[in-house]
Amino acid sequence: MTNYDLIIRNGQIVTSESVSKGDIAIKDGKIVEVASEINGQATKEINAEGLHVFPGLIDTHVHFNEPGRTEWEGIETGSKSLAAGGVTSYFDMPLNSTPPTIDKENLDIKRKLSAEKSVVNPNFWGGLVPENIDKLKELHENGVIGFKAFMSPSGIDDFNRADDETLYKGMKEIAAIGSRLAVHAESTVMCDQLATEKIKAGKTSARDFVESRPIISEIEAVRRLISYAEATGCKVHVVHASSKKVVDVINEAKQKGVDITVETCAHYLSLTVKDLEEKGGLAKCAPPLRDQDEVDDLWTAVLNGEVDMIASDHSPAPTSMKTVTDNYFEGWGGISGAQSTLNVLLTEGHFKRNLPLEKIVTLMATNPAKVFGLAKKGNIAAGFDADIAIVNLNESFTLENDDLFYRHQHSPYVGMTFNGKVKTTIVNGEVVFENGAFPNVK
Repeated sequence: MTNYDLIIRNGQIVTSESVSKGDIAIKDGKIVEVASEINGQATKEINAEGLHVFPGLIDTHVHFNEPGRTEWEGIETGSKSLAAGGVTSYFDMPLNSTPPTIDKENLDIKRKLSAEKSVVNPNFWGGLVPENIDKLKELHENGVIGFKAFMSPSGIDDFNRADDETLYKGMKEIAAIGSRLAVHAESTVMCDQLATEKIKAGKTSARDFVESRPIISEIEAVRRLISYAEATGCKVHVVHASSKKVVDVINEAKQKGVDITVETCAHYLSLTVKDLEEKGGLAKCAPPLRDQDEVDDLWTAVLNGEVDMIASDHSPAPTSMKTVTDNYFEGWGGISGAQSTLNVLLTEGHFKRNLPLEKIVTLMATNPAKVFGLAKKGNIAAGFDADIAIVNLNESFTLENDDLFYRHQHSPYVGMTFNGKVKTTIVNGEVVFENGAFPNVK
């Protein structure tokens, strides 16, 4: 009789292709067998009767801020939050860390800290800024998942935006080394001018802030990015698209043969300008939240398969930096949401809009793994890494501050009732999260 390290029995196994009941056998951190029934023994068994077993999810967009800004968030607290939300791999952005990940030395610092502190699998974006085009190849050779640039100011002094010349030259280099560029796409000219006009007129409400960063600003920047992609042959990825109108422009480019992918975020699928008005700075982000009709249209794009992946864009900050009174142009713009992405997709997507569970796997596991070359991630099949999330779809809960594992226990999702709760998260064959706790983590 075969001996395994772990067998998960009787679960509803969810892949991008199907949902079917069965067992999963794990040994040495790998899935070695998936079958309707597995005959064998294991050091540990989990009875997943009545539960759904997902591939470990991949969050392609988080800011854990370590080193340098651990008072905002850290690798330990951030990765625990992901594990509590069923996420087993993440891509850490090159900012808001200080120093930012714009050369090999800084990448080595981040990698060492992550090896010591992360409870899930870390991956790293490299930055594209005006001063580091000559460092991109070395970063690629040392394993960054891709590169990130801002077409508008990042809000961080040591991570400069990529002007058009930097963007073009950087994209030529990234194309030459075979990597992909992720871009924050908003028009600097539009956003800066509109913000200046609003502030000068004393118009600083939540609605005024949103109007200063309109959807057309995203569209203009994306169109410019596409033209550079066509000229350079660079593969590109648009992060946090806030509207179906942006997604439509990207899909038109796909149909013309441009290698471009698009991500949206859970907050654009669940929160609106009204939430920004009611929750204040906790719901401030850039691009900003949109009105309900835009949320509904964005869901249409997701349901139609027009969005490639969904991420959290977890960009936390201390409460003091998220406090907004009368002037919404003040205060840090970033959503604390890494723990809740699956909850949003299940509640707003699966239960309210009939988003198939298989599609959730595609958006948060299969596609990220495929696009970014994680050959052994994103699926439940023999030979894949044993990264797994076990979820009770029949359990609902109201999120409270005390439920959060972030360094700062606040989020615009607090107070929302979600359907579906993560019970167990397994990373490389090891149970890291179980029933609300981290049994093997000090």
